[in-house]
Amino acid sequence: MSVSNNFLRLGALSALVGMTLGVWMGANQDFVLRPVHAHINLLGFASMMLFGLFYRSFPAAARGWLPMAHFALSVLGFLILMPSLALMLMQKPVFMPAMIASEIGLVSSMLLFVIIVFMATMKKDEPAAA
Repeated sequence: MSVSNNFLRLGALSALVGMTLGVWMGANQDFVLRPVHAHINLLGFASMMLFGLFYRSFPAAARGWLPMAHFALSVLGFLILMPSLALMLMQKPVFMPAMIASEIGLVSSMLLFVIIVFMATMKKDEPAAA
Protein backbone atom coordinates (compact mmCIF):
# COMPACT_ATOMS: atom_id res chain seq x y z
CA MET A 1 0.00 0.00 0.00
CA SER A 2 1.41 3.38 -0.96
CA VAL A 3 2.08 6.27 1.39
CA SER A 4 -0.03 8.42 -0.93
CA ASN A 5 -3.06 6.15 -0.57
CA ASN A 6 -2.60 5.97 3.19
CA PHE A 7 -2.55 9.76 3.53
CA LEU A 8 -5.54 10.16 1.21
CA ARG A 9 -7.61 7.61 3.14
CA LEU A 10 -6.73 9.16 6.48
CA GLY A 11 -7.60 12.58 5.08
CA ALA A 12 -11.01 11.42 3.89
CA LEU A 13 -11.77 9.74 7.23
CA SER A 14 -10.67 12.89 9.06
CA ALA A 15 -13.04 15.01 6.98
CA LEU A 16 -15.92 12.73 7.97
CA VAL A 17 -14.97 12.84 11.67
CA GLY A 18 -14.38 16.61 11.64
CA MET A 19 -17.68 17.32 9.93
CA THR A 20 -19.55 14.97 12.24
CA LEU A 21 -18.04 16.70 15.28
CA GLY A 22 -19.05 20.07 13.81
CA VAL A 23 -22.64 18.91 13.29
CA TRP A 24 -22.74 17.51 16.84
CA MET A 25 -21.42 20.76 18.30
CA GLY A 26 -23.97 22.79 16.36
CA ALA A 27 -26.87 20.53 17.29
CA ASN A 28 -25.95 20.72 20.97
CA GLN A 29 -24.87 24.37 20.91
CA ASP A 30 -21.73 23.25 22.75
CA PHE A 31 -18.60 24.63 21.11
CA VAL A 32 -16.00 23.74 23.73
CA LEU A 33 -14.36 21.32 21.29
CA ARG A 34 -14.12 23.78 18.38
CA PRO A 35 -10.28 23.69 18.49
CA VAL A 36 -10.44 19.89 18.14
CA HIS A 37 -12.87 20.31 15.22
CA ALA A 38 -10.48 22.80 13.59
CA HIS A 39 -7.43 20.60 14.15
CA ILE A 40 -9.17 17.52 12.77
CA ASN A 41 -10.11 19.46 9.65
CA LEU A 42 -6.73 21.17 9.22
CA LEU A 43 -4.25 18.50 10.33
CA GLY A 44 -6.41 15.52 9.49
CA PHE A 45 -8.24 16.51 6.34
CA ALA A 46 -6.32 19.34 4.67
CA SER A 47 -2.76 18.36 5.57
CA MET A 48 -3.16 14.61 5.08
CA MET A 49 -4.89 15.10 1.72
CA LEU A 50 -2.19 17.52 0.58
CA PHE A 51 0.52 15.09 1.67
CA GLY A 52 -1.21 12.32 -0.27
CA LEU A 53 -1.59 14.46 -3.38
CA PHE A 54 2.06 15.52 -3.20
CA TYR A 55 3.22 11.90 -3.05
CA ARG A 56 0.85 11.08 -5.92
CA SER A 57 2.36 13.93 -7.97
CA PHE A 58 5.95 12.98 -7.10
CA PRO A 59 5.94 9.15 -6.93
CA ALA A 60 9.73 8.96 -6.53
CA ALA A 61 9.43 11.04 -3.35
CA ALA A 62 7.24 8.31 -1.83
CA ARG A 63 10.05 5.76 -1.86
CA GLY A 64 12.38 5.01 1.02
CA TRP A 65 12.24 5.37 4.76
CA LEU A 66 11.68 9.16 4.95
CA PRO A 67 8.09 9.08 3.62
CA MET A 68 7.30 6.13 5.92
CA ALA A 69 8.71 8.05 8.90
CA HIS A 70 6.72 11.10 7.78
CA PHE A 71 3.53 9.04 7.67
CA ALA A 72 4.18 7.32 11.01
CA LEU A 73 4.96 10.58 12.84
CA SER A 74 1.97 12.33 11.25
CA VAL A 75 -0.50 9.60 12.16
CA LEU A 76 0.85 9.00 15.65
CA GLY A 77 0.96 12.71 16.44
CA PHE A 78 -2.54 13.27 15.07
CA LEU A 79 -4.09 10.32 16.90
CA ILE A 80 -2.54 11.35 20.22
CA LEU A 81 -3.18 15.10 19.86
CA MET A 82 -6.92 14.95 19.14
CA PRO A 83 -8.11 13.12 22.29
CA SER A 84 -5.54 14.79 24.56
CA LEU A 85 -6.57 18.23 23.27
CA ALA A 86 -10.23 17.33 23.80
CA LEU A 87 -9.53 16.27 27.37
CA MET A 88 -7.57 19.44 28.06
CA LEU A 89 -10.46 21.56 26.75
CA MET A 90 -12.83 19.64 29.03
CA GLN A 91 -10.61 20.60 32.00
CA LYS A 92 -9.09 17.10 32.31
CA PRO A 93 -5.47 17.59 31.25
CA VAL A 94 -4.41 14.07 32.26
CA PHE A 95 -2.53 13.52 29.00
CA MET A 96 -0.74 16.88 28.84
CA PRO A 97 2.73 15.29 28.48
CA ALA A 98 1.40 13.11 25.65
CA MET A 99 -0.13 16.16 24.00
CA ILE A 100 3.18 18.02 24.13
CA ALA A 101 5.00 14.96 22.73
CA SER A 102 2.43 14.66 19.92
CA GLU A 103 2.92 18.31 18.99
CA ILE A 104 6.68 17.78 18.82
CA GLY A 105 6.05 14.69 16.68
CA LEU A 106 3.79 16.64 14.33
CA VAL A 107 6.34 19.43 13.91
CA SER A 108 9.01 16.77 13.29
CA SER A 109 6.79 15.16 10.66
CA MET A 110 6.42 18.54 8.94
CA LEU A 111 10.20 18.99 9.02
CA LEU A 112 10.57 15.61 7.32
CA PHE A 113 7.98 16.66 4.74
CA VAL A 114 9.87 19.89 4.03
CA ILE A 115 13.05 17.86 3.48
CA ILE A 116 11.19 15.44 1.21
CA VAL A 117 9.65 18.28 -0.81
CA PHE A 118 12.99 20.01 -1.26
CA MET A 119 14.70 16.77 -2.25
CA ALA A 120 11.97 15.96 -4.78
CA THR A 121 11.82 19.43 -6.29
CA MET A 122 15.53 20.15 -6.47
CA LYS A 123 16.31 17.19 -8.70
CA LYS A 124 17.22 18.23 -12.19
CA ASP A 125 14.60 17.39 -14.77
CA GLU A 126 15.65 14.71 -17.15
CA PRO A 127 15.87 15.85 -20.79
CA ALA A 128 12.81 15.06 -22.85
CA ALA A 129 13.10 12.21 -25.32
CA ALA A 130 13.62 13.47 -28.85
